[in-house]
Amino acid sequence: MQSGTLRLDLHGMNCTQARAAIDAALRRAGGSVYRIEVIHGYRGGTELRSMVRSVYAKHPKVKRLELGMNPGSTELVLREY
Repeated sequence: MQSGTLRLDLHGMNCTQARAAIDAALRRAGGSVYRIEVIHGYRGGTELRSMVRSVYAKHPKVKRLELGMNPGSTELVLREY
């Protein structure tokens, strides 16, 4: 794990479990954490990816979403508090 980045693997979770895990990560992210890499996968379907990108794009702690080269992950860039 890089300094300042949390990595959260959602494989095997449904949307309810994934939201609970992401919300918990957002709550425990301190001042030194500036991004959360959410690994949701893409070959098993797009339900988790769609949920992450639609729900957390509007979250008050999230400044923006970054879509990388890997279609199976989304990075949440956090606001400074």
